[in-house]
Amino acid sequence: MTVKWTSPAASALRDVATRLLGLVSLLLILALSACSAQSRATSPKEVRKLAGGAQAQQSRKAAEEHLRAIVNAYAKNTPLSLGLVTVDDMCAGGSAKQWFFPTGDDRYKIRCDMRITAYYGADPRRIADVLDGILAAGDDDSSDGAPGSTIPFPHGRALVNYYRGHGLNPSGPNAPEPALLSDPSQTLSWDTVRSSQKKLVDEPDLCPANDPPVTRCLREPSTKTVADIRRQHGMVFKLAIAEITYYRVSKDGKTVKTWR
Repeated sequence: MTVKWTSPAASALRDVATRLLGLVSLLLILALSACSAQSRATSPKEVRKLAGGAQAQQSRKAAEEHLRAIVNAYAKNTPLSLGLVTVDDMCAGGSAKQWFFPTGDDRYKIRCDMRITAYYGADPRRIADVLDGILAAGDDDSSDGAPGSTIPFPHGRALVNYYRGHGLNPSGPNAPEPALLSDPSQTLSWDTVRSSQKKLVDEPDLCPANDPPVTRCLREPSTKTVADIRRQHGMVFKLAIAEITYYRVSKDGKTVKTWR
């Protein structure tokens, strides 16, 4: 028969190790419990609750008023005739913790973005005057040489002269017809009128299912198409305003971003 002897010192050491292991396990469980809310994806129920809250609604209203003011400024201060406005508004919940290839979608509970696009009609026979009027409005909106916040395109004589037939293509002799003005905040494009290969403004995408306050999609007027505007006026201009994030809540709930 073999008898195994355990020294008091070894037994005490084993007891200490067991207690330390238990303490570490407890601390790990508590830490995981504390961060679990920030690690998991936001539930659809919570997304709907936050998107319908007073803070989100106020920010949504302010953002839409700002974007529509830009759309209306073009209709009021330039030769363009407003024909169609689209509003795409969506709130999305944050994802679960992203350990690999993070996109940042795991840092927020909810994020709400809005994009407004406007379609205008114009007479293609007056394209040079139309562009001249748009660029003149951009000059009026600018301040001390800085682009305006409503119409950010300063005057470009080369573009207007090209459409008047008094100058070369400002993009180069072999470049396609210039039919675009671009700024970080806006892009204005239009049907080509001088090129033998026509490039026309496309119809807006179809609306997804409306489910406010999480998803909201408007086409005003609802029955109007880009083709209708083109038949009425002869050509179409498209104003695409850059998408803005108007409401965002971090996973810890301490950081809230609202529109202004």
